[in-house]
Amino acid sequence: MLSTNRRIARGAVLGAAVTTGMLLAGGIASAHVTANVYGDTPEKGGYGAVVLRVPNEEEKVGTTEVEVTVPAEYGITSARTKPVPGWTAEVTETDDVVTRITWKAEDGHEIAAGTTSYEEFEIVLGALPEDVDTLVLPTSQTYADGKVVKWDQPPAEGTEPERPAPVVELAESSGHGHGTGSEQSAEAGEATGTEADTGTTDDTARWLGGAGLALGALGFGLGIGATLRARKAGRS
Repeated sequence: MLSTNRRIARGAVLGAAVTTGMLLAGGIASAHVTANVYGDTPEKGGYGAVVLRVPNEEEKVGTTEVEVTVPAEYGITSARTKPVPGWTAEVTETDDVVTRITWKAEDGHEIAAGTTSYEEFEIVLGALPEDVDTLVLPTSQTYADGKVVKWDQPPAEGTEPERPAPVVELAESSGHGHGTGSEQSAEAGEATGTEADTGTTDDTARWLGGAGLALGALGFGLGIGATLRARKAGRS
């Protein structure tokens, strides 16, 4: 009975070890650069926000540069980058279309060495192509020791490449024009903010005007009262 229990315990320990090893291997294998969309899927012909997530994979050095290649055939003419503290961003255009976006870390702001750190870089692209279902954005990752890792392999049917390029799925156009997604939200926010500021100014002016009239009436009333009291005092 004791021997049987020992065998069961050893089997459980071995199974746990194998499972842990598989999970760790899967975690390491999946720690690649990805393109994420937080919100509605970008539409063909519209604008969309893409968040590039870049994990560090080197134990002793950090990531100092990230470069995204935007295929010229997509014909994207606008790219806006969200500021990342400690990083500078540069958008490169060729023949009026965006072809490259590069982020460089300032001293002390690189993605930390080891395999637990990552950084996110957000870009708004547009107008998105109308004749493709998926954007493929080859990306290179440069480490502090000069090593360059290229995440540029296109998606393959059934299997994941060793160094897959970040991809973004596109939705069919909803027919609301090119200002969709984050671009439309930003424009709406700016317009709403302007209207709100104007409305607030008008309301404030009306309130101050009303308050001024009320104070004027009060002062006039106090003045008349003082005059009447002075006359009564004189008669006395």
